[in-house]
Amino acid sequence: MTDNHSHKPKPDDRRDNVEKLQSMVQDTIQNIEKAHETARFIDGEEKQAIEAKNKRREEAIEAMRNEIKDEYDALD
Repeated sequence: MTDNHSHKPKPDDRRDNVEKLQSMVQDTIQNIEKAHETARFIDGEEKQAIEAKNKRREEAIEAMRNEIKDEYDALD
């Protein structure tokens, strides 16, 4: 059985990338805030794990903000 429809990749549509990335940054910030609240009530290794995860989240936010700038510049 042959497929009469050719499978073409979708064109690269970057118009909404900035908006999506900004939403991801906001979600990540909210996750950091929730984790800070949780960390107030625990200690030891679990608290250290939360702090380490938040550090990675902060690094991810920085990377996403750089990507937002790149995407915004690409729209020109």
